[in-house]
Amino acid sequence: MLTAAAALCFLDSLSRTALADEPASAQAAVDMRRAGFKRMGAAMKALSEQLKTDAPEAPKLVATSQAIMTGASQVPNWFPAGTDNGTGLDTDALPDIWKNRGKFDSLASQLGTETKTLAAAVVAGDLARIRSQTTTVQSVCKNCHSSFRSD
Repeated sequence: MLTAAAALCFLDSLSRTALADEPASAQAAVDMRRAGFKRMGAAMKALSEQLKTDAPEAPKLVATSQAIMTGASQVPNWFPAGTDNGTGLDTDALPDIWKNRGKFDSLASQLGTETKTLAAAVVAGDLARIRSQTTTVQSVCKNCHSSFRSD
């Protein structure tokens, strides 16, 4: 059985896993980004559903928090130059991401930090902390979307 520290190291190493290849085109980058956010959204939904139950299942909490953390670590790489909605691509990414890259990168970094804290709460089995940290992660997502997403 893994100790909490070993489990966190394992989860952190997974969060650093890079995408296999660079996209072949700007639209491929957008498609890869969209797929990554869909995975993160599905994981957040599954995590939220587990937290609504009387007895959340630990393996599901671990898997969902891991998926969210892994996606969060990749967010900065999902936004190469030339992939905003002002370029004619099918995307909701506003040009403000590249005009205010410092703010975007700061929010992406905050997301990475908060998802690691969520994963640590899951490993610790602290349900109150998991719930609280889930709300914090959702807040970071909303802050970024309100600044940098068109819909």
